[in-house]
Amino acid sequence: MKEETKKLLKRTFNFGVNCLLFLNNLPNQEKFRVPKYQLAKSSTSIGSNYEEAQAGESKKDFIHKIGIVLKETRESNFWLRVIEVVSKEDKNIDTITLKKLITESVEFKKIFTTIKINSQKND
Repeated sequence: MKEETKKLLKRTFNFGVNCLLFLNNLPNQEKFRVPKYQLAKSSTSIGSNYEEAQAGESKKDFIHKIGIVLKETRESNFWLRVIEVVSKEDKNIDTITLKKLITESVEFKKIFTTIKINSQKND
């Protein structure tokens, strides 16, 4: 396995864990109920699907799984932005961590888009 793949596996794992830890510290208010649930699912799905893509049965299977990773990345970015907007008035929100998670999700969108495009070219 390439070193950059190992690093990305670690980053996606850490992203899921960091999202869960961030979500655990959000207030138990109704406005956070759906975003917390959805982000918990999508953020952890990024790493698990990228891990699964490494064992793709074919190039086509790998591309399909990377497509799922990209969708989950985009969804995570969406829910992080929702949390950012609905928490503007809350003083107890860890905005530094939130910004880092948003930045990481944007970077993942770029990375997985590139991986998917390059894999399709070489198919």
